[in-house]
Amino acid sequence: MVFVGNSLFENDVQYGYLELALTTRWPDKEVTFRNIGWTGDNVYGVARSTITNPPTAYELLMEHLTKAQPTVVFIGYGNIEAQEGEAGLPRFVEGLNKLVDKVDQLGAQAVLLSTIPVLSDSIPNRAEYNAMLQRYAGAIAKIATDRGKRYVDLFGPLAAIPDKRTITENGIHLNEAGYYRLATLLEDRLGLPARNEAIQVTVGKASVDASGPVRAATADPKAERIQFTVDERLLPLPKPTDPQAVPEKGNVLTVKGLRKGYYTLHIDKAEVVTASANDWANGVEIRQGSSVEQARDLRHLINKKNELFYFQYRPLNTTYILGFRSYEQGRHVKGLEEQNFIIRWLESQISLTRTPKPRVYQLTLLK
Repeated sequence: MVFVGNSLFENDVQYGYLELALTTRWPDKEVTFRNIGWTGDNVYGVARSTITNPPTAYELLMEHLTKAQPTVVFIGYGNIEAQEGEAGLPRFVEGLNKLVDKVDQLGAQAVLLSTIPVLSDSIPNRAEYNAMLQRYAGAIAKIATDRGKRYVDLFGPLAAIPDKRTITENGIHLNEAGYYRLATLLEDRLGLPARNEAIQVTVGKASVDASGPVRAATADPKAERIQFTVDERLLPLPKPTDPQAVPEKGNVLTVKGLRKGYYTLHIDKAEVVTASANDWANGVEIRQGSSVEQARDLRHLINKKNELFYFQYRPLNTTYILGFRSYEQGRHVKGLEEQNFIIRWLESQISLTRTPKPRVYQLTLLK
């Protein structure tokens, strides 16, 4: 899978939420990702221009896309082009169609993403610019419909978030919480089933009943200790550093039938959270534990891989290594190529880490 577009994709290199969300969706499939987003870019690759010419900026865009060998391409353009207003719309439509033509030529599927809104009231002429961004989003949607491509509306859902300050750095670019929301929004718009599964356990006098991905639930005679195994379908999506920016709950464990008192949850023998019997009956969000740590490790691997690829395909001294002054430092081309070994090794580690494992939950009365 390939992400191509402007800063909407490039800025996620530091967070990794988009790739993490999609990687964990198919833990049994060998899916790899390349993020070739470029800040300030448009459908003609204008931001990719270098001192070396040829190749032209557009040729570089085509080269980056071809080298990625995509099977699915997420296309995120329009926010830069919308600055040209109504007059720039025909040229944008022409360029986006050409880009979709290229994706078709490569035998890949194109998924077209809408523009995203300006989210801060402090941005001058915000209302007018957002109206134009919606106009461009409508053009993207029409191209998707006319060509039978998947279209993902980001504009409406992001604009509807009540406290927009929590998801943006400057009213224009998303922050960590913004990319968390973008990842979950993309999952939803792609029609993927809900990530979080409710885990419900009911403790009776003679038995323990459970629903959700639970098996082998048992309790001691006084119900002071309940143990069960959870077979998770997917790894969770770890919350951003500021969890208050994402009020929606993740995985929730509900345990009914406990006698009064406080109970501590251990997952794989590690203490996670303590709550009252009443709280457990109403449901407690599980924000820590071995699955969350596994997902964080996976996100770290994804970020390291993407950082390495970023500096491989767009080295800071492109002109001296690949361009017209390569006679000076062209020997470093081999070094860039050898980074593929590390990238592939990181991808093998991602493959090993993305599969969820059975987790043993134990709830014990705190005395």
